[in-house]
Amino acid sequence: MIGNGRLLALIAARGGSERLPRKNVLKLAGKSLIVWSIEAGLRSKYVDRVIVSTDDEEIAEISRYYGAEVPFMRPLELSNNITSSIDVIRHSIRTLKKNGDRYEYLLLLQPTSPLRTERHIDEAVKLLIEKDADGVIGVTETEHPIEWMNQLPENLSMDGFVSEENQGKPCQDFPQRYRINGAIYLCKVSDIMAEDGTFFKEGSYAYKMDQMDSIDIDTQKDFLIAEALIKYSQNSKPESS
Repeated sequence: MIGNGRLLALIAARGGSERLPRKNVLKLAGKSLIVWSIEAGLRSKYVDRVIVSTDDEEIAEISRYYGAEVPFMRPLELSNNITSSIDVIRHSIRTLKKNGDRYEYLLLLQPTSPLRTERHIDEAVKLLIEKDADGVIGVTETEHPIEWMNQLPENLSMDGFVSEENQGKPCQDFPQRYRINGAIYLCKVSDIMAEDGTFFKEGSYAYKMDQMDSIDIDTQKDFLIAEALIKYSQNSKPESS
């Protein structure tokens, strides 16, 4: 609950994935990828219910086994690689509403962010309360200055790639910028269900997360990095006496 408002955690996980096939059920440090987000949602002290929206029976079975609910299967027309998260959310909210289930707040937990934990969720909710915000979105620091980035022409010429004023500047001379990390999307249900519903309305605030907790798995490389980070975290824990 957030005040008197119920908080729904929604995990959207379709069966098809092109760059890393079946990624939502691949074992990451001994657990299917989706399980990491299910457990984080269930352990949050603010989340009232964790549901999974999927078109895939294996994902549904794994989700139920680990404590999430799968009250409906996602229709095929909302299960392709061009379907937006907003459309999946609206379908879920409307389907639940038909069964008499109403929620005031929505937390979208992408299964590709396995290192986001219940601590991050609870801190994001606290920020929402403190700011009296309409939404909270997870961000992390960018790895490199955008001044060092540019498009490349077909001939691969580097002419003008970095402006003269930025050439030779050390990294610390550029302003720190942030990118959306995909780990936390928290908002009011009424806002996301509006005709112009989006997570990026005025009244939203950034929840800053460490880069190591912000891995977003889209490729095999991302998967290997996540496994290495989990192993590092486990090996860094002090031994109990």
